[in-house]
Amino acid sequence: MRHVRRRTVRRVTRLAAVGGLLLGGAMVTQAAMASETPNSSSLVRSSADTAGQTGTELTKRLGTARTAGSWIGADGRPVVAVTDDAAAAEVRKAGAEPKMVGHSMNELKAATATLKDAPRVPGTAWSVDYRTNKVVVQADSTVSADDWSRMTKLASGIGGFVQMERTKGEFTTRINGALPILSTSGRCSAGFNVTNGQQDFILTAGHCGPNGSVWFANGQASQQVGQTVDSSFPGGDYSVIQYAGGKAGEGADIVAIGNGNGVRITGFGDPVVGQRVFRSGSTTGLRDGQVTALNSTVNYPEGTVTGLIETNVCAEPGDSGGPMFSEGIALGVTSGGSGDCTSGGTTFFQPVSTALTQTKLKLIVAARADGTRQNQPAPSSTPTQAAIAPGSAAPGSTAPVGGIGTSLAGRLTDPLTIGPGLLVIAASMGALLMTRYLREERDRKAYQRYYSATWG
Repeated sequence: MRHVRRRTVRRVTRLAAVGGLLLGGAMVTQAAMASETPNSSSLVRSSADTAGQTGTELTKRLGTARTAGSWIGADGRPVVAVTDDAAAAEVRKAGAEPKMVGHSMNELKAATATLKDAPRVPGTAWSVDYRTNKVVVQADSTVSADDWSRMTKLASGIGGFVQMERTKGEFTTRINGALPILSTSGRCSAGFNVTNGQQDFILTAGHCGPNGSVWFANGQASQQVGQTVDSSFPGGDYSVIQYAGGKAGEGADIVAIGNGNGVRITGFGDPVVGQRVFRSGSTTGLRDGQVTALNSTVNYPEGTVTGLIETNVCAEPGDSGGPMFSEGIALGVTSGGSGDCTSGGTTFFQPVSTALTQTKLKLIVAARADGTRQNQPAPSSTPTQAAIAPGSAAPGSTAPVGGIGTSLAGRLTDPLTIGPGLLVIAASMGALLMTRYLREERDRKAYQRYYSATWG
């Protein structure tokens, strides 16, 4: 009976070990394949329709002496600021709404040029508010009373359409985003994937780190993402990280929005004042708001950055470099701002279009119905959004998201991904080896007993 019980225990142990091997293998396979992205043809596309002529097109045609910018009204129609009745008539004829203003774009730009030529004051920013027909100058809490007084005097000399405002907090770069990347320069965010046709890159914020910065996807520095090969900061605020493996991997056309979800990017464009936009970051996740100004200038402590998109989307440290988009159209990467996501604030973005022009790279976008990729810009985000009331705009079509530049081979060699399954396999192998050892030891002792009894 004792031998029967022992055989039964060993048999059960071997069966359990074999089951553990199968379970561990399944766990490794599931973990490795968890971030694979389904074919784009199975995903829902954006339902936004392209409208006709837009406010941006009208301002270009009428000229900066007769117009002063455009924006999207609450009903989704373009509104164009005009300086004369003839221009207003042309705007109405095109199906847009005119608004008569006292200062042309030429006057507004002359005012910002005067501000730019003045001595630089860190902690200040200015932009043209198309809707109020004013140049708004902001100063954060670090600007001294003397500097504030000097800037107020300068603004008064330009004209009554320059408005001075004090803002809470400080204008700072928001170092740290959608999917986190880390280096000795700090923690930042992957923005959008771009390519030169042979190699793929990450487009992110320039203040994240200088050329040569090496980036990793985890805090243990065991999963290298790539290295910064091009950077602009200050002046602009964008940088390009070359993937260590040369390619972005599956899901290169997707930006993360949290909870394992992402948004497919179908093109890029320039935003419009009043447009609803979305920003994703690793600190505060997916947030939305409106574009409040274009071509803004910010005097960060590190230097001055120009040509930025100003929004009322909140952001916090940890969101820098993350993507801004709307209806699947890439618009910008997070630069900096003031405030937080509790009390609100102002956030500035580096336009994607400017960064792509300067780097001569192309955005990686979702495959079309025929399976090919269109690496050219969308006709414009302006006509797309002109057909949508700001409150109705959406981020874009959703899709599951995986890691940064993670191939199947990369996932199979990542201990954080396959570790639990490997532990189950190791324990099962140990159990099999132990049962084999015990069986061999039993046979050896039995042979010794037989030999002793035979040759005693």
